[in-house]
Amino acid sequence: MVDVSTPARRTDRPRTRTRTWAVVLAACVGQFLVVLDVSVVNVALPSMRTDLGLSAAGLQWVLNAYSIAFAGFMLLGGRAADLYGRKRMFLVGLGLFTAASLAGGLAQEGWQLLAARAAQGLGAAVLAPATLTLLTAVVPEGPARTRAIGTWMAVGAGGGATGGLIGGVLTDAISWRWVLLINVPVGVLVLTGAALWLAEGRGGGRSRLDILGAVLVTSGLASVAYGIVQTEESGWAAASTLLPLLGGLALLALFVLVEARTAQPLMPLRVLGTRAVASANAAMFVMGSATFSMWYFMTVYAQNVLDYTALQAGLALMPTSVAIVVGSKCAPRLMARVGAKNLALIGTVVAAAGFGWQSTMTADGSYLTAVCLPGLLMMAGAGLASTPLAALATSGAAPGEAGLVSGLVNTSRTMGGALGLAVLSTVAAARTDGAANPVDLTAGYALAFRTAGSVLLAGLLLMILWLPRHRSVQR
Repeated sequence: MVDVSTPARRTDRPRTRTRTWAVVLAACVGQFLVVLDVSVVNVALPSMRTDLGLSAAGLQWVLNAYSIAFAGFMLLGGRAADLYGRKRMFLVGLGLFTAASLAGGLAQEGWQLLAARAAQGLGAAVLAPATLTLLTAVVPEGPARTRAIGTWMAVGAGGGATGGLIGGVLTDAISWRWVLLINVPVGVLVLTGAALWLAEGRGGGRSRLDILGAVLVTSGLASVAYGIVQTEESGWAAASTLLPLLGGLALLALFVLVEARTAQPLMPLRVLGTRAVASANAAMFVMGSATFSMWYFMTVYAQNVLDYTALQAGLALMPTSVAIVVGSKCAPRLMARVGAKNLALIGTVVAAAGFGWQSTMTADGSYLTAVCLPGLLMMAGAGLASTPLAALATSGAAPGEAGLVSGLVNTSRTMGGALGLAVLSTVAAARTDGAANPVDLTAGYALAFRTAGSVLLAGLLLMILWLPRHRSVQR
């Protein structure tokens, strides 16, 4: 019996290791696609506007339609992964994301593109929580999970960072449509591999999804973002601004009320009673509100002021892309030495310094001092801070709520990014006041970076006072 059982254990070990790496690979590729599509369209926006006749506000909604649907439905996606299975929701999310990418690439009207981008965001909202839940399910808590999360964060950061380059190459070499169509063959390949290799698993019992909660939070977020965008044309006191702003805030307040009263809420408020979860997600929201917009403003600065082509703009941001990946990959080792909280603080300080430097940009700035070096600081700091914040937010999650907490991490970052882009775009537009010359455009972009840096400093104070010092869950 001993001789028979021993080889069986040796045979199972490589198979388990192979399955673990298959899960990590699928999770990372899924996360890469999700984050890539937040930024890949930036350099293609001028071509989209020319081809489909989009307005300036319409261009911003090419970004926000994705981000708002992504953020608003991500909690629903995380809960669905817990209830109906991680593998099943991974396949459903990736399938919808791939189909919507095809529809967006073939769009003939502006509204078709916006609808496809919203559908992409919905698919991403189902896919993204499943990627992190799949990963945390197969990697035990401890140093191995921290390294896996670091890899997941680095790949996701790489998706956002390389979006400009990939979008530039595809737009200049083929067409803007391929910034969306490129997802189709990759999605089909990963769908096939995931169907064959991933094992099913779920953490929760039989339950129902809180569809009302998802609709309320998404509608509220979209309404608030629309109201902020309206300030560019109508001002803060106009009815066209106040109605969506107040309506959106009312919807978000109603969402909280529904979650407090429903038997099976989308976001159980007790989850936020855990100090690590609440504080880390608040910090993620602040970080996302500042760093998400960086790619947009750096891209338009390079193209509209420095006269870079789409490809040149993508290449110009490559060192920045490397910086956020390196920061994310170095974070797990540094966490072991200085602690999660201290590393999050250090990363935020570095990022804030980069935003401050970037705010000194001029219309005739050099590549080295106006794009490269401040970009390195901004994104290296973001990479260093994001991994410990994600680790803190997911540490100690109950097995039945792993998908929920994972979805909350992504929701906080993306929701912050969507609202941050709306606010900072409004700040830049108010400073520019309709002018299109390089000097005024640069002044508007600089003010947006200065504002984002101030937001990060406020976030630094929040982290100092609220984040727990250890990864263990504290109340």
